[in-house]
Amino acid sequence: MALDMKYFEEMEAKIPHGKVRTRFAPSPTGYMHIGNLRTALYTWLIARNAGGTFILRIEDTDQTRQVEGATELIYKTLAECRLDHDEGPDVGGPVAPYIQTERRDTYGKYARLLVEKGHAYYCFCEKTESEEDSGDFNRAADPCRDLSLAEAQARVDAGEPYVIRQKIPQEGTTTFHDAIFGDITVENKTLDDQVLLKRDGLPTYNFANVIDDHLMGITHVVRGSEYLSSAPKYNLLYEGFGWEIPTYVHCSPVMRDAKHKMSKRHGDPSYEDLRNQGFLTNAILNYVALLGWSPRGEIAEQEVFSLEELAKAFDLEGMSKSPAIFDIEKLTHFNAMYLRAMSPEDFAKAAEPFIRQVVKDERLSVSDIAALLQARCERLTDIPEKVDFFDHLPEYSVDLFTNKKSKCTPEVAKDMLAAAVGMLGNLNTWSQEMIHDSLVGLAEGMQVKNATLMWPVRIAVAGKAVTPGGAVEICQILGQEETVRRLKLGLEKLG
Repeated sequence: MALDMKYFEEMEAKIPHGKVRTRFAPSPTGYMHIGNLRTALYTWLIARNAGGTFILRIEDTDQTRQVEGATELIYKTLAECRLDHDEGPDVGGPVAPYIQTERRDTYGKYARLLVEKGHAYYCFCEKTESEEDSGDFNRAADPCRDLSLAEAQARVDAGEPYVIRQKIPQEGTTTFHDAIFGDITVENKTLDDQVLLKRDGLPTYNFANVIDDHLMGITHVVRGSEYLSSAPKYNLLYEGFGWEIPTYVHCSPVMRDAKHKMSKRHGDPSYEDLRNQGFLTNAILNYVALLGWSPRGEIAEQEVFSLEELAKAFDLEGMSKSPAIFDIEKLTHFNAMYLRAMSPEDFAKAAEPFIRQVVKDERLSVSDIAALLQARCERLTDIPEKVDFFDHLPEYSVDLFTNKKSKCTPEVAKDMLAAAVGMLGNLNTWSQEMIHDSLVGLAEGMQVKNATLMWPVRIAVAGKAVTPGGAVEICQILGQEETVRRLKLGLEKLG
């Protein structure tokens, strides 16, 4: 059965040229781990830096590993991170479809074309998946490799099950070039005749990848360095078809420590986990960008980058061959910087769900509470334990009233609170300024330092030694009635 060459000509004619085209091609197998997010980010940055096209392709040929809802999670994460794609399953494009299982017929045709060209062969041997995966396959012993095309075709036509394998040259070497690692040469005899098309007609990951990258006009292929060992086989496929080889960009791994790669199995956080732990998307992206890439030239010392600045600065020369270690402390440092730099309105919006976890009373202002927190929290998840006292006064010990620096003892505190109850209970206006001036005036009248009065007032209204904001701000947020109630409870405690 002769192949219809018109089909291949039409496919070639669709391929866009003349622009940088990159793709992020995740498998819908669960969460977006940090290495995956970094690949998406670098792929997006290469395209945006060159004014090119960024493509999203869903690689779902391994149906056994698919996870319900994982595709939606990919869209959600990319949208949250503002890594917008120009072509993809949801937006379409000139080389659709962008989901591998919807391209199924394509791979079979190209596998047969490669057989015709002499770079692949039909293999009828019974081999289990586990044998394939172990790489324990001596191709010299494969009798199918030397079958004539006519013989093999007759067996296919007779309905015999088969796979299609790549026909790797027996002698010589294959060299491929990587933008980060340079030229890498391997001996062909160390490469196995990998399966390209499985018995069920679906392609293997390695084959589908090459076909799709070519047909989608991908100019830069970004992936993890664990694929370096497969790259020579990809090269031989491109050469077998007579296609141009894209620029390979293999990223060094992201490590948990000097010895171990990050992995979900070991409880290392995914993007979703980090968001749930109170990290901001922009801080995560900024930090992840610097795991394996460094700015150069005038901006070599710059640490904080917006996505737009990254797109402008990103270049392949700045990428590193060395593994990058993921440091949660460093990410926390970035997060704190991002929280401080937000506008008060944006911070209040981000903090609101965390404040409302513990401050249920709607009369208490979220923006006023947020204003106390912005300079004092490193992650949004720090918030609830810092502000829970606004909702209800915790149990506390009279020992908290003792403070050497403020010259406060339980006896002194009793006098201070008695005076403060009278003063604050009779204020006509309840504002920060009025509370501040009244308390300062009261301390002056009692001939004590401000701190001697402010310390017990703050302890009585918060019931905590450490609080965001001082006595004045806390009283103002609590309101006059609740402030006076808490001061009286403090007095009772002091007996």
